[in-house]
Amino acid sequence: MNEERLCQPCEVPITDKLPPCPLQCKSPKCKSYKKRAPIDSTKTPIVWILGGPGSGKGTQCDKIIAKYGFIHLSTGDLLREEVRSGSERAKCLTAIMERGELVPNDLVLDLLKEAMLQHAEKARGFLIDGYPREKSQGIAFEQTIAPATVIIYFEAKSETLTKRLLGRAVSSGRADDNEETIKLRLKTFLDNNDQVLAQYPDKLRRINAEQSVDAIFGEVQKILDPIVARAAA
Repeated sequence: MNEERLCQPCEVPITDKLPPCPLQCKSPKCKSYKKRAPIDSTKTPIVWILGGPGSGKGTQCDKIIAKYGFIHLSTGDLLREEVRSGSERAKCLTAIMERGELVPNDLVLDLLKEAMLQHAEKARGFLIDGYPREKSQGIAFEQTIAPATVIIYFEAKSETLTKRLLGRAVSSGRADDNEETIKLRLKTFLDNNDQVLAQYPDKLRRINAEQSVDAIFGEVQKILDPIVARAAA
C-alpha cells in the first residue's frame, strides 16, 4: 500500500484541538493548520463587537473589560501602534495610507493574530472591536485564527447615529463629522455589515443600542455570563 501523503509535517507541532485534517493524513503536524493560531475559543471566548459609528460600542467594551477582564483589540489601534513602531511593516503601512489606499486584509489579520497570540496563554477572552468589516474578513479570521464564539451587534437607527455623531462633532472639531460625510459612512458600514451578519445567524446577538448605557450592558451580561461560565467549567 502506498504510504505517500499529500502534505508534509510542519516543523513545529500544533497542539491545539483541531477538526479532522482536510487531506485525511491525520498528522498532528499537518501543514493545513500551519497558519492557525493555537486559541481554543470554547475555553477563551472570542467576541466580535460590531456596531455603526456612534452606536456606543466603545463604552460597552470598557464595561465588558471591567467586569470580565477580556483583552480588547481594535484593528485601528493595532494599525496605529504598528505605524509608530517604525518597523519595516510600518513603512509599508505608511506608504499605503499616504496613497489613500485601504490596508490589505491579510496585513490587518496578521496584526490581529500576533496580538492574540501575545496574550493567548493568560487571556480570559478577546473582544475584537469593529472587525470584521467585510464578509471576506470574517471568513479569513475563522480560517486563520479561530471561530468566533459570539457576535454582539449594537443596533441603532441611522437617524439616531447621525444625531449622535453630529453632537460629537460640536466638541471634536473633526472635519469628517458633517452630515453628508456621516450619512456616507453609515451607508458604507450598513451595506458591508449586513453581509457579515448574514453569515452567522446562530452566533449573532442583536442589542438595541438606543437604550440607556446600563440597560444595554444588562443585555450584554445576559449574553456573556453563560459563555464565560462554560469556558471556566
